[in-house]
Amino acid sequence: MDIIRVAVDAMGGDHAPEAPVRGAIEAVTENEQLRIILLGDEPAIRSIIGTLHYPEDRVTVQHCTERIEMAEPPVAAIQKKKDSSIVRGMMMLRRGEADAFVSAGSTGAVLVGGQVLVGRIRGVERPPLGALMPTEKGMSLLIDCGANVDARPAWLLQFAEMGSIYVEHALGIPHPTVGILNIGAEEEKGNALVKETIPLLKECGSINFIGSVEARDIPAGAADVIVTDAFSGNIVMKMYEGTATTIYRIAKNGLKKSVPGMLGGLLAKGTLKKALKDFDASKYGGAPLLGLKGLVVKAHGSSQDTEFRIAVNQCGIFYRENINGLIKERMEAESAKIRALKQNGN
Repeated sequence: MDIIRVAVDAMGGDHAPEAPVRGAIEAVTENEQLRIILLGDEPAIRSIIGTLHYPEDRVTVQHCTERIEMAEPPVAAIQKKKDSSIVRGMMMLRRGEADAFVSAGSTGAVLVGGQVLVGRIRGVERPPLGALMPTEKGMSLLIDCGANVDARPAWLLQFAEMGSIYVEHALGIPHPTVGILNIGAEEEKGNALVKETIPLLKECGSINFIGSVEARDIPAGAADVIVTDAFSGNIVMKMYEGTATTIYRIAKNGLKKSVPGMLGGLLAKGTLKKALKDFDASKYGGAPLLGLKGLVVKAHGSSQDTEFRIAVNQCGIFYRENINGLIKERMEAESAKIRALKQNGN
């Protein structure tokens, strides 16, 4: 049985170090394939794990003397804070000392560290963040949701290819459908980026492109992979985050306004809670930064124990299904085609 080594940033996120440490311990306890390396303030980490039961032979702690704060300029932080948990985790990936790295810390630092320290797979223009979004049909991958605010058509094409590989092999959805986020279903609609990207997606034989998808159709499961730039994708993702909670609060307050409503609310409470929980995007863990030489998963800053547990377990699936290897094969094949066309003068 292969052991999957996951380095976890214990100092990243709103609830660090408690949430990342407890979530990682829960994951390693329930999954015998995992080995966890907790990075951060060792005394603080040990004060937490000292109260827990876990397989001690598969959990190690590495002390880090520095911490990258959320407001710090990402490039400067990565360059100066060499002994921070984020930089240490990235360097472990680079040296082959870990198979994956999970962090809920500074998104900017994680993105910069991923590209500069871990490095991109050859042929990948820009690594995108891919977030799993709950739908009526199950899940859809929203890509990009936070890495590339200003994108180019060729990048979106690669996002579609990498996202399709991830969804097919990590989620088990054969020949996943791909849609591009747009303001209408008609091809003539959209901004310049969307209009220039659609022909590239239509011509790509390795993906199952179905056309444009409006934001309102995403919750219904309009496509398995939703391709967009990070500006639009992040807006969609954050809208998702607030919707379930708001709907539940509105329904709860409405049911309290009358006795029949209160009685009906008591009967429907369990069903309503379950339905909204199923539509909670946070339960799907973190967003993988696809296209890097090693797996980096960015968890939401507000992640609790459960989200970290899921994010760590995601790394196991990613590793077992050889997602990086498959992306590498696809990107190298595409690069070879481009080189051949150039040599032939096309």
